[in-house]
Amino acid sequence: MRYRIFGRTGLRVSSFALGTGNFGKGWGYGSDREEARQVFDHYRAAGGNFIDTADQYQFGQSEEFLGDFMAQDREDIVLATKYSLGDRPDAGLQRTGNSRKSMLRSVEASLKRLKTDRIDLLWVHMPDGVTPIDEIARGLDDLARSGKILYAGLSDFPAWRVASAATLAEVRGWSPIAAVQLEYSLVERSSERELLPMAEAFGLGTVGWSPLGGGLLTGKYRKGESGRAQGLGAVIHGESDARKTATVDTVLAVAEETGKSPGQVAIAWVLSKGVLPILGPRTPEQLADNLKALEVALSPEQIERLDSASAIPLGFPYDIVAASADPLAGGKRALTDFPRFAVR
Repeated sequence: MRYRIFGRTGLRVSSFALGTGNFGKGWGYGSDREEARQVFDHYRAAGGNFIDTADQYQFGQSEEFLGDFMAQDREDIVLATKYSLGDRPDAGLQRTGNSRKSMLRSVEASLKRLKTDRIDLLWVHMPDGVTPIDEIARGLDDLARSGKILYAGLSDFPAWRVASAATLAEVRGWSPIAAVQLEYSLVERSSERELLPMAEAFGLGTVGWSPLGGGLLTGKYRKGESGRAQGLGAVIHGESDARKTATVDTVLAVAEETGKSPGQVAIAWVLSKGVLPILGPRTPEQLADNLKALEVALSPEQIERLDSASAIPLGFPYDIVAASADPLAGGKRALTDFPRFAVR
């Protein structure tokens, strides 16, 4: 396992995060305690140190399992959890959403389940559409100042709201927004329009969930397997258009050329884009296959083929700006050395 510095923080995290949405059976689908323990131990033995969970995962069971699993090596783990969706099916009005009240209550409950005194990275799970961004950012700052969390991030938020939160925190001297979490894979590249450029410009750590496109990129659904479609159909991508079919075809072709599994190729592509993948295996066997993505060396030609097959139109204003690139550079774009960093 290799490690990277996480955004503009001092955190050193492994190349893969372990997503633990499958730890437990509160949703009617997932891993029992013994199987989850095997996945956790295998990940740690491979050098993984970045654990991603949520109070909502398996309605609290994921955090409860982790609280026991981490007992011997908590200080070696970067622990991330989320709040917003509630920790039980009947969470109700005060246990859901992004409000300061929900935030504080959720964090205190998560700390008890996780058997720890602080959360290393707290994610706001997704926007509720009503809580102002300054309330969210100030609430995260209060938690950081109290020592209950160390870093804060936003998950599944639109780029303009992340940028607003990061800017507010910067100008008001609050604890910074350190990271973003988003869906990213060969079949879900829309983050490339706004979120990824924004994250680069602000220096945010960027993690991508569902790097396998909900299992689509493994090719297993073509074989009639059900996988997460048993209970998590909301995050499944199907071959619903020609682009997705072409993408799966190309992944399978590259897998055959490299002698690696399709899933390993798909994860290796995400790594090549600088996004830290969150692996969400249900079994130790799935994790073992996923981890071998570190051994995949995609050639520039293979990356270009994968890029081309999965490409999406960026749309306005990006297309018109790209078409105007040379006039904007005074007709000398090819002769100009541009900075490598993103501008804000």
